[in-house]
Amino acid sequence: MDRFLITGGAGFIGSNIADRLLEKGHFVRVMDNFFSGKRENLDKASAFGSFELVEGDIRDVDAVRAACRGIDFVLHEAAIPSVPRSMDDPLTSNDVNINGTLNVLVASRDSGIKRVVYAASSSAYGDTPLLPKREDMPPSPLSPYAVSKLAGEYYCRVFSGAYGLETVCLRYFNIFGPRQDPLSTYAAVIPRFISAMLRGESPMVNGDGEQSRDFTYVENVVQANINACYSGGVSGMLFNVACGERFTLNDLIRQLEEITKKKANQRYLPPKKGDVRHSHADIARAREYIDYRVAVDFREGLRKTVAYFAEAR
Repeated sequence: MDRFLITGGAGFIGSNIADRLLEKGHFVRVMDNFFSGKRENLDKASAFGSFELVEGDIRDVDAVRAACRGIDFVLHEAAIPSVPRSMDDPLTSNDVNINGTLNVLVASRDSGIKRVVYAASSSAYGDTPLLPKREDMPPSPLSPYAVSKLAGEYYCRVFSGAYGLETVCLRYFNIFGPRQDPLSTYAAVIPRFISAMLRGESPMVNGDGEQSRDFTYVENVVQANINACYSGGVSGMLFNVACGERFTLNDLIRQLEEITKKKANQRYLPPKKGDVRHSHADIARAREYIDYRVAVDFREGLRKTVAYFAEAR
């Protein structure tokens, strides 16, 4: 049994990772300040005797040090998410995503952690026209959020090289699935569209709907994080985590109409600042080095997610 710390573990992605690790018989400690995480996301995890919750903020380095005691692996999911939120409040995004990540790395280094797996973001690529996005492309961030997540990658690489702390960075591409919040002002597009359609309302589309994304079901991300902990020879490396295909928002709406048997009657609004036009990942490196496989494709993931939100209503 290994011992894991998940920062931001009460969030959408972190709580799904926690459940899988606990099912595999590991010890899981979650650190969360509940800024965007939810206690109910930990209901399943809390039933395990090998689960522990620490309420704390990654901006408090002493709290992070305490959370790292006795831990083998750190999965760093905590962040202030959302490109639009960072456009509205760049200072908080910077404080949490950069300073908080530095605290996690310092505490992990000083605690003898075997490896830190960092939740990076595809937003680092920006809006460069070349597709699919490969890890060796120069980054071109368009938002404070993208800058902050990219800075975290650089810190991880430096801590691997300068201090010998093993780190792996996973660039997430538009993750969706159960427990994603559809109600926040900054909610991601899939839970927002599903929630609107289940209520019989019109989803709001920013732009013309022809912008495309490599939508990735959360189960794939869970697998990538666990594999990144145990794969050899990957310290200091960066990997895309996605499905390796892209769909427009108009494609997404058509799929949701088919699944829900409801007409979307979508409304189109002006595009958001800082938004990229197209996003599509090359996942060959992740396949080769961390044995990453797409366990759930876009369409199956949508069906699972609609079922979750329909049952949760």
